[in-house]
Amino acid sequence: MKPANLLFIISDQHQGAAMGCAGRPLVQTPNLDQLAAGGARFSNAYTNCAICVPVRAALATGQYVHQIGNWDNGFPYDGSVPSWGHRLKEEGFVVDSIGKLHFRSADDDNGFTNEIEPLHVVDGIGDPASGIRDGSIRRDWRPGIDEAGPADSTYQQYDIRNRDNAIAWLREHADDEQPWALFLSFVTPHPPWFSPPETYDLYPHDQLPMPPQWKADDWPRHPAYNYMRRFFSSEQPFPESIIRRLNAVYYGICTFLDQQIGQVLAALDALNLRDSTRIIYSSDHGEHIGARGIYGKFTMYEEAACIPFIMSGPDVPAGAVVETPISLIDCYPTILDAVGCAPPDDGIARPGCSLWDIAAADDQERTVFAEYHAIGSRNAYYMLRDRRYKYIYHVGAPAQLFDLNADPDELNDLARAPDDGMRRLLADYEAQLRGIVDPEATDQRAKADQAARIKSLGGAEAVIARGVFTNSPAPGETPKFSRFLEARK
Repeated sequence: MKPANLLFIISDQHQGAAMGCAGRPLVQTPNLDQLAAGGARFSNAYTNCAICVPVRAALATGQYVHQIGNWDNGFPYDGSVPSWGHRLKEEGFVVDSIGKLHFRSADDDNGFTNEIEPLHVVDGIGDPASGIRDGSIRRDWRPGIDEAGPADSTYQQYDIRNRDNAIAWLREHADDEQPWALFLSFVTPHPPWFSPPETYDLYPHDQLPMPPQWKADDWPRHPAYNYMRRFFSSEQPFPESIIRRLNAVYYGICTFLDQQIGQVLAALDALNLRDSTRIIYSSDHGEHIGARGIYGKFTMYEEAACIPFIMSGPDVPAGAVVETPISLIDCYPTILDAVGCAPPDDGIARPGCSLWDIAAADDQERTVFAEYHAIGSRNAYYMLRDRRYKYIYHVGAPAQLFDLNADPDELNDLARAPDDGMRRLLADYEAQLRGIVDPEATDQRAKADQAARIKSLGGAEAVIARGVFTNSPAPGETPKFSRFLEARK
C-alpha cells in the first residue's frame, strides 16, 4: 500500500446508527453519507469503553483499558504509554492534533508535534469521583435533559473553530512532500443538549422514531441498569414529549457536526488533496438518548457501544459496507499503515490489526472486546461481539446474550431463560472472555486503583466537595461545578 496523507476525523458521542448511510435516512448527514459512498463503511464498529477518557487512551495506545489502567474519567492519558503519535514522530512524520483530546495536559508529550487548541481534562485531574462506585453518591442529569432545545453552545462555537483551524492547517500543509497525519477531533454531538435552531427545525418531533425500550414498562430490569438509572436520577421516566425533543436536539447536533466535516472535506478537495489523502471518520462512543431509560453512553447496548466508522481514499473500495467486526483498538496499526510507518519493535502486545486490508476483503468472522469500569457502574462489565452475537458479562450479576441478526434492537436477552444450546454458547463466550481478561480480578484492580487515586486527592470527602461537571469545558471556558446528591435510600 503506497503511503499517503491521513486525515483522521473523530467526534464525541455519535451513535453508530445516527447517519443516513447507516440506514436511518431521517438523520441528515449528507457529507458523511457521501464519504461512505466513496469509501467503506464498517457496520459493526465498536468502542472499547463507552466513556471518553478511557477509550481515547485506548485509541492512542492501541491497548485495552485493562492493559493501560486508564479506568475512568479520572485517569487521563499522560503520554507515558507510547502512542501511535509517538511512533510517527520517531520516524519524522508531521502528526498534529486539532480539538478535543481529553488527555491530562498539553504540557505532556502526548505524541503530537503540535496540539492546536486542545481540550484536556479539567485541572489535569478530570473527574476522579467517577471512581466512587459504592452507591454513596448520585448525580442528577434531569435538568440538562429538561432544558434541551434549540440554542447556541460553547461546544458548537468550539467545533466551528476546530473546523476553521483544520482548513487553515490543510492549506499550510497542502504542498508537503512527506505524508502527514492530522487528528481532527470535534466535540459534538456530546451534550450540552443544545442544537442550532436551523438544524433542530429539520426534525419535527412527531416524525421521530422512538428509541428502543423507551417506555418504563419495557426497560430491561437488570441490576446493572437499575443501578445506573438510580445513579443518574432517571429512574422516574421522562414524558414522551421530552424524549422526542431530546432526540430532535441530538439529531440536530449530528447534522451540525456533518456540516463542519463537510466544509473540511470541501477544503481538502479545493486543495487537490483528496487523491493523496486517506480519510477515517469515527467517534469515541455512542449515546442512548432515552433508549432503555438511559441517557448518555456507559453501556454495551448498540446505542452506546456501536460507533460510526468510515474509511475513504486510495486503496479503499467505493460503496463498500463491511460487516467484519472492528473496534477503535484497530486504529493504532491502521494509522501507521496509512502513512507508511513501520510498527515499533518495542515488544508491547497490541491486539488490533490494520483495517485497510479488511476494508477490501470479504467479510470474515472476528470478535471484538470492550469493557467498562467507570461512572454509573457498581461492578465491571465486558462485551464480546462477533458477526452474530453480543455477549455481555457482568461481574456479580447475570450475563446477557443477544442475537443481533434476529434481534437488532436487543429486546430479547437469550441468557434470561437459556436452553441447553444457549447454556453451552454462554459457556463458550465466557471461556473466550477469560482468555482475554480475568473479569473479577480486573474489576478488583480497577477499584483498588480508583481508591488509591481518590486517596491521593485528599480522600472521598475532598473529591466530593470539589463537585461535578456534566461536560468538560471548551478551551477558555470556566468549569461549572455542581454538587453531588446523596444516594436515595
